[in-house]
Amino acid sequence: MLTPEVKNPLKGKAETRSYRRVEFWILPSILGSSILYVLSDDRWETISAWIYGFGLSSLFIVSTIFHTISWKKRHLRTVEHCLHMFDRMVIYFFIAASYAPWLNLRELGPWASHMRWIIWIMASIGTVYVFFFHERYKLVELVCYVIMGFFPALVILSMPNRDGLLELVAGGLFYCLGMVFFKSDGRIPFAHAIWHLFVAIGAGIHYYAIWRYLYRPGALEAKTSR
Repeated sequence: MLTPEVKNPLKGKAETRSYRRVEFWILPSILGSSILYVLSDDRWETISAWIYGFGLSSLFIVSTIFHTISWKKRHLRTVEHCLHMFDRMVIYFFIAASYAPWLNLRELGPWASHMRWIIWIMASIGTVYVFFFHERYKLVELVCYVIMGFFPALVILSMPNRDGLLELVAGGLFYCLGMVFFKSDGRIPFAHAIWHLFVAIGAGIHYYAIWRYLYRPGALEAKTSR
């Protein structure tokens, strides 16, 4: 016998706050990306600004679309499932895009320069994994995000100029703390909305570091001659 679905008012409020909070960051992400593009002085800076801006904006746009459909159109289960997969996939490319300015615009050691393409291979592998095993092994998926988030950070140790390291660490800590709420969804009130807030703060800190140390006028000493 089918049991009628019982709506949880608290969960409904959490979902509403969740997608509205993500929606709020779409415009700032686009404006911030545009600022980096305007401040670009050469081809590599322009390319890096486009890659980072596209990854940052896509993260919030896709998440907003998914949570809107999930909350308002529960009968569109197939569409919701596809958007949920896309929401998970875009995280891999967001991580790769977040590292693009640092890997492209900073002087790297000989072995570290390979990370410029390795990180995109990792993002592609993560995307394929989500396509075939979405929501099947949640712990494995979480570990993949953590590995991809921290592994490329090791190349920073080979950079002669380490300005921005403190901000990168701080942003990473916000992402990690947010994961606690991400895994506590359903147990802690508004956990998913809090997770999105931590993501926005982490992304904001990383954006500030990119702007200050790579694009801000007067930060030329932080850039490689390429």
